[in-house]
Amino acid sequence: MGVGSGRGKTILFGEHFVVYGLPALAAGISSTTTARVTRTDSPGWTLTDNRPEMPGYKEKKLDEQRVSIENVIRHLGIDLSETGIHIEFGGDLVCASGIGASAANCVALARALSDEFSLGLDDEKVNEAAYEGERGYHGTPSGIDNTASTFGGLVWYVRDLSGGPPTFERLKLARPVHIVIASTGITASTKEVVGDVRAKKEANPEWFDGIVDEYKSLVHSARDALLALDLDRVGKLMDRNHTLLQQLTVSCEELDSLVTTARAHGALGAKLTGTGRGGNMIALVPDERVKQRVAEALTDAGAAAVWLTSFGT
Repeated sequence: MGVGSGRGKTILFGEHFVVYGLPALAAGISSTTTARVTRTDSPGWTLTDNRPEMPGYKEKKLDEQRVSIENVIRHLGIDLSETGIHIEFGGDLVCASGIGASAANCVALARALSDEFSLGLDDEKVNEAAYEGERGYHGTPSGIDNTASTFGGLVWYVRDLSGGPPTFERLKLARPVHIVIASTGITASTKEVVGDVRAKKEANPEWFDGIVDEYKSLVHSARDALLALDLDRVGKLMDRNHTLLQQLTVSCEELDSLVTTARAHGALGAKLTGTGRGGNMIALVPDERVKQRVAEALTDAGAAAVWLTSFGT
């Protein structure tokens, strides 16, 4: 039996700004998806998916998941025409939009296949296989999710607007950093929200450029503060980043309410993470005690789901 795992992810800084070639900071979180691969006498592959989920997530993504699995198997050159495999997914990463569930699925599978078939894949090769798997979910993925899932730590990501490959820089922290992620339970269309921001940019470029100029300074300060583990500073920058996203009109009443709740109960900073207008928010907390207090407050405030995790190593 071959085994493997992949981390979930969260975007710390950079939602929407990354579309315009500005840096983003993402983190591979401690919550993981696991995969077990066992050989069978029948050709092809079968699947048991025991991952925890937000209601309906796995069913909605099933067709994409099947393409993703085929992509990983094909990329690794595994022949299942005579004898097959059974794949079992599990772990503590909840299947939900915005926390890298699909990438973790791909990374875990690539590692389990490497283990079972003695492929000897290092992390770079695992990441390449996971990217091919992500194509089953996203068509042309950015690569940031599978990179964060494979390597953990922090990922500094810059998109090449000329169409070339993006720039990735992997960063490690000296110790883990505690976070709480909460879901509004609302799903927004990434394409629609990104399109709305672009329309506002084109209608008022000077307004947009002013926000961009502040974000450029903010994200570099956030990188320095994270590497120095100056969490008070990171929290303040998260708060300011959320304000910039509000100005872009990608927050919503539900997100703002959860962000305010987290701050009121001890979070060092909080912001939306991902597309916005629903989806998730993230809160930075100083320790386990405050993590529990913030999580309870977010649940009481009506969050559809709350996850306690960490990132950085």
